[in-house]
Amino acid sequence: MKSNNQAKREAKQLLRICLVNRWPDEKRVRQVTEYISTTGRRGAAIILKHFWRLLRLREAKRIAVIESAMPLPADLRGTLVEGLAHRYGPGLITTFAHRPVLIGGVRIQVGCDVYDGSVRAGLAALDKSF
Repeated sequence: MKSNNQAKREAKQLLRICLVNRWPDEKRVRQVTEYISTTGRRGAAIILKHFWRLLRLREAKRIAVIESAMPLPADLRGTLVEGLAHRYGPGLITTFAHRPVLIGGVRIQVGCDVYDGSVRAGLAALDKSF
């Protein structure tokens, strides 16, 4: 039985093999998964479990959700997309959502990173300070 730490290290190495321009290549991911599952290696299931977890986390970093209280004009949308592409690299998938609950401002989420400049978040922080 492989140790959990060793399985995590091997999963990270497999992920590095699959990366093309900072993002996982679907063809390489399939090849690696097929190879690990068919070789009959000891601890293959644990390695694949960690490998798929890393892939999900990497894929979450590829999606940006931009929420605003009012629909954003096209020029502001373009500026936001350019800024996020500069920060997170090319290949970022952006989606825009209209959420009146925010009251005002913009909330951006890319993977685990959240940038919340909404009035609602400001009011919640003010409420928490009292």
